Amino acid sequence: MEVTEVRVFLRNKDSNKKLKAYVTVTFDNCFVVRDVKVIEGSKGLFVAMPSAKMKVTCSQCGHRNVVRSKYCNQCGAALDQNFRPAATPEETRQTEHKDIAHPITPECREYIQKKVLEAYNVETSRAPAGGHGTGDDDLVEMD
Repeated sequence: MEVTEVRVFLRNKDSNKKLKAYVTVTFDNCFVVRDVKVIEGSKGLFVAMPSAKMKVTCSQCGHRNVVRSKYCNQCGAALDQNFRPAATPEETRQTEHKDIAHPITPECREYIQKKVLEAYNVETSRAPAGGHGTGDDDLVEMD
């Protein structure tokens, strides 16, 4: 498996201080993963895989509601609040979101992160002083 293309979409610096860019990664010119995020963490930049909010089903009407909702968005019934309390903000995020696509091995995660951050650095060096690219010239071909 090889990363063959990385498209970087820089975020406006004022919109979200920690989210730096969205990235689309193509593998072997035949498989695409969208909504990979470049985030500024306490230890520097890191890559977050695309995720979706987890949902619970209303016992009254069957509507799917976001975890931690107190009431059903469809029928208004009170929802069961049986979820384990998280000790840290990171654990809270992990109980509320589930990765859609993610590397299985640490080596694969490191490889993807290296390629994405290389492309991010190229794009930030080309971006105007305002901090986000045009979207037209944000394609970075990988060797």
